[in-house]
Amino acid sequence: MPSVRLSLQSLLSVRRVVVGGFFILLLLTGLLLHRDYGVSVDEPRHKLNGMVNIKYVGEMLAPELVRRQAGTELIPALKGYSENDHGVVFEVPMALLNFAFTRNDTQAAYWLRHLCIFLVFVAGVYALYGLATLRFQNWRWGLLTALLLVLSPRFFAEAFYNAQDIVFMALFTLSIYCLVCFLRRPSYLRALLHALATALAIDVRILGVMSVAFTLGMVGLELLLTPQAERSSEQPLFKATLLYLVAASAFVVMGWPALWEAPLINFVAIFRSMSHFSWHSKVFYFGQYLPGTQLPWHYIPVWISLTTPLPYLLAAGLGLAATLRRFWRGGWAYWRAREARLSLLLLLWLLTPLVLVIALHAVVYNGWRHLYFLYPALLLFAVQGLRALLHVGRHSPSWAGRGLAVGLVAAGGLEVGHTVWRMIRLHPTSRCTSAFCPPRPWSSSLTATTGAWPIGRAWSGCWPTIPAPPSPTAAIHGCCIVALYCYRKIRKAGLNTAGMPTVRRFNIF
Repeated sequence: MPSVRLSLQSLLSVRRVVVGGFFILLLLTGLLLHRDYGVSVDEPRHKLNGMVNIKYVGEMLAPELVRRQAGTELIPALKGYSENDHGVVFEVPMALLNFAFTRNDTQAAYWLRHLCIFLVFVAGVYALYGLATLRFQNWRWGLLTALLLVLSPRFFAEAFYNAQDIVFMALFTLSIYCLVCFLRRPSYLRALLHALATALAIDVRILGVMSVAFTLGMVGLELLLTPQAERSSEQPLFKATLLYLVAASAFVVMGWPALWEAPLINFVAIFRSMSHFSWHSKVFYFGQYLPGTQLPWHYIPVWISLTTPLPYLLAAGLGLAATLRRFWRGGWAYWRAREARLSLLLLLWLLTPLVLVIALHAVVYNGWRHLYFLYPALLLFAVQGLRALLHVGRHSPSWAGRGLAVGLVAAGGLEVGHTVWRMIRLHPTSRCTSAFCPPRPWSSSLTATTGAWPIGRAWSGCWPTIPAPPSPTAAIHGCCIVALYCYRKIRKAGLNTAGMPTVRRFNIF
């Protein structure tokens, strides 16, 4: 008995050291790299949105103090402001931090902002680790899933400056993790924590209401399929769910000043505004200029396939096929297992946003960034696919089957290593890394409407889709006025443009 206890303590200590070391290293990486990224095109507007809301709250609580602050008359009023339909749960704390620590220092303000975005990303990575650990019942698989998110070039780069999509992805992942914990051991405390995580996600982007829908659906399945003897008798699931709904509603209103005057009316108005989002520009896609409301169904799948490392995609497809096979063969008894319901939740998380965007012809642009929040679910299926492949390699009756499985795993590992090398080589433009193309950051097509995100000091909008031409004057196809403007500014300022082709024309694909 003492030997078992010692071995258990040893295992726990190894887990703490490895997991703790991973996240400490991740935090240190963020501290070292957060100053390498410039200001993205959306950040000034988001920053102003936080200041508008701070002014509104300040005028309610301490109007005299607000009037004494220099420059407050330049900040627009909240009522009627064009960005009211954007959540500010991240922007308001950032405005307060900037006011307290980086006043009159714009550079320091954006450095602090980028560091805080990365800290939220780390919280999302930890939530994914916890969710994967629960899903696979092994902390090593959980850590691998978290590592795959970090080793996703597009997401790692944007984790320093994308305060909308990356922050929403992290908080939505946190809400799903809290949901799984709540379903496993329902309690009033877990209901409140899940309500807070849900509200944070909604107060960044209103699509966070999907977490509420997932919660109600999964609670319904728990009540329908779980035997009464297996549920907690102290704090019933139904009552805890009611508390969750009430608390989540209250937290959403608290974190969104635009809702305060008329919470229900304003929330419905914002939901309608975002569900019929007006974006009148056009997207250049496969040689055509298309309105944002008339994109073909394959726009999002193509962008996912082009920006996700190939091993992740193939493993996710294998994991998705294995999950659907279990659903088909499992029968009614399979659905009584908690693992099956968790797999269903992950499947809904991955596919529901895709189906809604395709079916409703929702307005999307700049690639698939509006759907980044489904990426953690894709990684969970990727790890599931890897586990299935390893199972085949161990238990296949033929040497050919085992060899094929081992070869695929080895090839995938080498490609992941190549992805890491490209991330290092292209830093801080690793967002440009394509799943299929060589890492040539300047032999790329650049566009403001199909994936570009102009960043100071780094062309995060570069797109490696064509090989470098032998001529020193590159024919880069596309319509990116922003990229051309940035290029000419760099040349005019006399900065080093070594390795950059002379831009003549633009296109994509």
